[in-house]
Amino acid sequence: MGFEGAEGRWRAGLGTLRNVVRQELVTRQLDRHLPAAPARVLDAGCGQGTQALRMAERGHDVTGVDASRELLDLIDPALVRTVRSDLSGLSSLFEPESFDVVLCHGVLMYLDEPGSLLTDLAALVRPGGFLSLLVRNGDALAMRPGLMGDWQAALRAFEGGHYTNRLGLRARADRRLDLSAALSARGLEVVAWYGVRVFTDLDPGTEEAPADLDALIACEELAGRTDPYRSVAALTHLIGGRQEI
Repeated sequence: MGFEGAEGRWRAGLGTLRNVVRQELVTRQLDRHLPAAPARVLDAGCGQGTQALRMAERGHDVTGVDASRELLDLIDPALVRTVRSDLSGLSSLFEPESFDVVLCHGVLMYLDEPGSLLTDLAALVRPGGFLSLLVRNGDALAMRPGLMGDWQAALRAFEGGHYTNRLGLRARADRRLDLSAALSARGLEVVAWYGVRVFTDLDPGTEEAPADLDALIACEELAGRTDPYRSVAALTHLIGGRQEI
C-alpha cells in the first residue's frame, strides 16, 4: 500500500464537498483542544497543508513533513516550515517531546503496519500535549458500500479491514478501541474522539457549495460528537494526550 503517484488525483478532489466537510470538522474539533498560541505544532504527512496553514493562521509555530514535493510546493513557506521526508525517518528529524501538538491525518490508512510510525509520533509529544489522528473507521467499513448497494464489497468489509478508496488505492481501516489501546501502550490516553462525515460520505464529488452549507456543517459537527452517529462516520478522529508530569 502507499500514496505515491496519487497526488494529482488527491489535488483534484480538494474542492469537493467531502473534503470541505472533512477539513472544517477537523479544524473545529482541534479547536476544542489546542493550547494557547504559540504552540509548537508538527503536521506529519501534511500533504497540501490545509490544517498546517490553519494552525499557522492561529499563531502557532508549525512544521509540516511530507514525502511529496508536489504537495509541499502548495504551502506558503512564510507561514509553515516544511521538510520533505518519508515519515519512516521521523524519529531522526526531531528530538523526543519536541511538540505540543502532533497531527497525523489520513496517513495510517496507507500503511500495512502503522506501529512504528505510532511509536515515533507518540515520542514527539510533550507532557501536556496531544497527538491527533484521523483514520478510516474500521468499525463502519461496510457503511459506504452497503448504502451504495454494493453488497459483495459490504460483505468483504465485514470480514476484513481493507478497502479500495476513491483514489483507486488499496487502503486499511482502524478500529477505535484497537487504536486507543495502541496509543495507551505508547503513553498516550484518548481524551476525546469524533466522527467525520456521517452524512456526506456518499457525495459524488460536488464542487459547488450548497446554499445550506452552514446547516450541513452544523449537522455534521453535532453528529461527529454524538452517539450513536459518530460511530458510523467514515472517518474517526482521535485525540491522544500525554499526561503532564
